[in-house]
Amino acid sequence: MNKLPSHKKAAIVLTALIVLLLLISLCSIALVKARAGKQALVAEIYQNGILIKTIPLYLVTENQTFNVTGENGAENIIEIRPGSIAVISASCPDKICVHQGFRSDSLLPITCLPNRLVIKLRTANPSDASAVDALTY
Repeated sequence: MNKLPSHKKAAIVLTALIVLLLLISLCSIALVKARAGKQALVAEIYQNGILIKTIPLYLVTENQTFNVTGENGAENIIEIRPGSIAVISASCPDKICVHQGFRSDSLLPITCLPNRLVIKLRTANPSDASAVDALTY
């Protein structure tokens, strides 16, 4: 009978273990992404650090737009879609807020610094300890 040398057996076992760990990691990532996509999000719109509007994005059924006006004629036009929000027009010179596009996760806020506008997204139930966000380690 031909028996494999012990170093070949060890290499096969090590390779199988690495493949198994890789599959478990990929499954974990897929589950986290699937769960993150199903979060009920709420958009909080701040002007000059003051909360001016709260919008539960999970309840939005059709597209809506509204204006937020600030100091010295500053204006941002915000569009809400089911599950996402964006600044579609702004009076600021650089329009970085417009280029951020539609957001449907709570990882980064939409900001318009010249017009002092911040749109933060959060989960509808902030006490949910299983929710994955940018502060989870």
